[in-house]
Amino acid sequence: MHIKEKIKVVISDLDGTLLNTDHQISEYTKTVFQKLHNENYLIIVATGRHHLDAFPIVESLGCPVYLVTSNGARIHSPSKELLFSFNMKSDAIKSVLALDIDSDITTVLFREEFSQTNKENKKLNSFQTKMNYPTEIVDFDAIEDLSAIKLFFSHDDHDKLVALRERILVDHPDDFSHAFSLPFCLEFMDKSVDKSVAILKILEKENFTFAESISFGDGFNDEKMLNSTGKALIMENAVEALKNKLSHLEVISTNDNDGVAKYLTKTLLS
Repeated sequence: MHIKEKIKVVISDLDGTLLNTDHQISEYTKTVFQKLHNENYLIIVATGRHHLDAFPIVESLGCPVYLVTSNGARIHSPSKELLFSFNMKSDAIKSVLALDIDSDITTVLFREEFSQTNKENKKLNSFQTKMNYPTEIVDFDAIEDLSAIKLFFSHDDHDKLVALRERILVDHPDDFSHAFSLPFCLEFMDKSVDKSVAILKILEKENFTFAESISFGDGFNDEKMLNSTGKALIMENAVEALKNKLSHLEVISTNDNDGVAKYLTKTLLS
């Protein structure tokens, strides 16, 4: 069966995938997604971003979109109705933050209305073109309730984050799911949370299957999603380690070259 006859659902990551390096969606990509909607494809965006941060981005597509955020900890309908939410427990986060974490590492807690961090990080701030999701600098030791959507660490030295991940997993081998969304971004969620799990909830609600879905991604937090769908594409700008691990997948053009939109135009809209 030709891919066009099989696919009913289009699923995409945001950063490094739909978004260019300026964290924008090109006008060409917007046009392509509007055409997909007009041809009755179900569209799902699945991102590690917080929903308040992601809302204005998906709205700019100009078509209805299901939104999976915080790597699967939240699901919103095209009308912004909250369909699913899951938080990490305060005690689990306290246990992690009690470790002697290098002060050079930026620690961020994704809360419902805002994020909390131990220090300002201009590189992370640049990801928000609109400040819909404010950040406050805090002393985590002074906060009683640390329950959060996601626990996030950032540092330019990837190896430093790998070492931190290993230390956390020694004490919490079964408590969390985790992923590198980018080499400088290490993210921890509750063990039940993953993009693929959230996407399946949407597919079941809309009476579709993974086999009828096509997905696009560039990060390790996309891995299960990419392995679940009937067709999956990995971005040329993805880290080499992910491309090597998913070597069975076709690599398409970069996020700065509208790789997703050009592929969809060629395969589903032509």
